Amino acid sequence: MGNIGFTEIMLIMVVVLLLFGAKRLPEVGASIGKGIREFKRSVTDTQDAIMGSDDTQRNLPPRQVDGAATPAQSSAPAGEPKRLSQ
Repeated sequence: MGNIGFTEIMLIMVVVLLLFGAKRLPEVGASIGKGIREFKRSVTDTQDAIMGSDDTQRNLPPRQVDGAATPAQSSAPAGEPKRLSQ
């Protein structure tokens, strides 16, 4: 059951051609290719983030603690959220 022969591949291609049509096949192939590339890129980025490669650590700016804004950066009093529109 694990072997797919020439006949099965041709049957699948005919069914796909009938479902999507000759004009849509390049679009479908391109979108599948883009999806696979994006998936591989996200997996690679996730692995780099988890493993903490030295190259990515050196290029990052220093971390800042949330809520540690200086008085010059914040015009709102402490404890009140900033307003987006006034």
